[in-house]
Amino acid sequence: MPHLDRLFDYLVPSDLADDAVPGARVKVRFAGQLVDGWVLERADRSDHPKPVYLTKVVSPVPVLAPEVARLARAVADRYAGSLADVLRLAVPPRHARVEKEILTPPPDQAPSVTEATPTPETPPTPETPDPGGWRDYPAGPALLRALTEGRSPRAVWSALPGEDWAARYATAVAATVASGRGALVVVADGRDLDRLDAALTATLGAGRHVCLSAASGPARRYRAFLAARRSTAPVVIGTRAAMFAPVARLGLVAVWDDGDDLHAELRAPYPHAREVLLTRAQLDDAAALVGGYARTAEAQLLVETGWAREVVADRAVLRARTPAVAPTGDDPQLARDPGAATARLPSLAWTAAREALRADLPVLVQVPRRGYMPSVACQDCRTPARCPHCAGPLALSSAGRPPACRWCGRVAAAYACPHCGGRRLRASVTGARRTAEELGRAFPGVAVRTSGREEVLADVPGGAGLVIATPGAEPVAEGGYGAVLLLDTWAMLTRADLRAGEEALRRWAAAAALARPAAAGGRVVVVADGALAPVQALLRWDPGWFAARELAERRELGFPPAMRMASVTGLPVAVADLLAQARLPEEAELLGPVPADGDRERMLVRVPRARAAAMAEALHAAAGSRTARKAAEPVRLQVDPLTLF
Repeated sequence: MPHLDRLFDYLVPSDLADDAVPGARVKVRFAGQLVDGWVLERADRSDHPKPVYLTKVVSPVPVLAPEVARLARAVADRYAGSLADVLRLAVPPRHARVEKEILTPPPDQAPSVTEATPTPETPPTPETPDPGGWRDYPAGPALLRALTEGRSPRAVWSALPGEDWAARYATAVAATVASGRGALVVVADGRDLDRLDAALTATLGAGRHVCLSAASGPARRYRAFLAARRSTAPVVIGTRAAMFAPVARLGLVAVWDDGDDLHAELRAPYPHAREVLLTRAQLDDAAALVGGYARTAEAQLLVETGWAREVVADRAVLRARTPAVAPTGDDPQLARDPGAATARLPSLAWTAAREALRADLPVLVQVPRRGYMPSVACQDCRTPARCPHCAGPLALSSAGRPPACRWCGRVAAAYACPHCGGRRLRASVTGARRTAEELGRAFPGVAVRTSGREEVLADVPGGAGLVIATPGAEPVAEGGYGAVLLLDTWAMLTRADLRAGEEALRRWAAAAALARPAAAGGRVVVVADGALAPVQALLRWDPGWFAARELAERRELGFPPAMRMASVTGLPVAVADLLAQARLPEEAELLGPVPADGDRERMLVRVPRARAAAMAEALHAAAGSRTARKAAEPVRLQVDPLTLF
């Protein structure tokens, strides 16, 4: 609870003195209950008049490293959270069997006590790894030299289309390891983790890094965590579960595709992996690398404030590497094809797909929605089809099945439009499976593959074929795609979200980066108006320009990251109670309330960045005051949430 977010003193019995070391898990009596705790520090005396004794040392393994404890406290303060909540994210649950296996190796592997301690040798002078693909970026070789020399450069990297980003990260990690330091790299999902794992194995060799992921399972994750804690490998990689991983002599933190919402933790206090890693870089004086095909406004702020330098390719290299990108909604295209403004697959996209298939090249089609027809409407009056029982949206799961409600699951076989009585339905939104069915009929004899929630493909062969994928599930094609079609762009551009344009560009760039260069026949067709800023950034492949534009607009409007904001969500009386007790800084502005889920509401608190710590401290103290007097209704606090509205 927030009002208990402080340290407590306990006496250590003599029989537990050797095991109750800082970082160990313990059991203690607290308010009449036996609860879990952490030993953070040992002292000779206590200012508490009557401290009680520790009950039990759960494990003598000091799983909580001192630098991680310090980081956890900083993250809790930044996000108006409690240290206990952050430690729950930082250290995975104990797995006794794994711990026993590591602490008690087989007798034939146990070290002999009579062995002499080897004399440490003077480490050789580190050599800068071959820059390889980093040569395509003017600042790339200098970045590697700085890492090899033990310095702490901080960079925001805009990757070229077709870039093997995992190999570039592996080279940066190798340069850090050459300086005698460790590295930590966080990616968004398992597919990216597998690519990075393979690249690091090829660069560093087997056994030089560990993978941390919540999807690995309790035993495997805890084994990897203990390997990192015992410094058996200098490099840790993983999904957001690894952002707190212990790394000895941390020299580099890196995150790939920081705009992916998978980097945001779903449990309190809801930290973002990018912010946690940047905090680690600041606390440990480590290098930082933020990379992606697109660039977030947060990364642009790092560049504009001078905290980081941008690493980008010059225009000559960029022109040689990018595919030919064309929109369908500009004036010249509309003059040739008047129906392009409304057609789901305009003639330009159709032609690009046909020519790529004729050249025996694969074609990628990105569709924002999964399923068959996730939204349908009356064929006659265009009224959205709703469930007669709960008013939820109706959807079609396949061509031969009746519509069913997406909320309650009831089948509406005898559906009739309540406005006109019509019984025929049409697609309001076309999903990936329906798109695959239509394109399969349009290009008979061509293999059609789908990649999405049900099955995500890692790669596909380089011959002629159609790949229909939802955003984030696009497989890599051998040799690159001959054509990439970005359909239904309105679905991402029209979202009621502060990051709609940024997210659309990130999704498009990730797909377009899989295409061949223009000189090799690569084409990208985006079904959107070419005058839109995200489309312009894709046409010029200039994510820095779009990020700077986005940041300037948010600065003018007072939105993150130019300002710091916190959302306070709960029942109206609970939200009002917390804000009434919070001693917010004078510069704080209250925005709202706006409706949230159910009968809850949300208030937003906005402050300048310089007053962010004061805002977080005030909100945390107010939450502590409510829990101390056992307020009945909970309130959810989130600092810099991804979704504001």
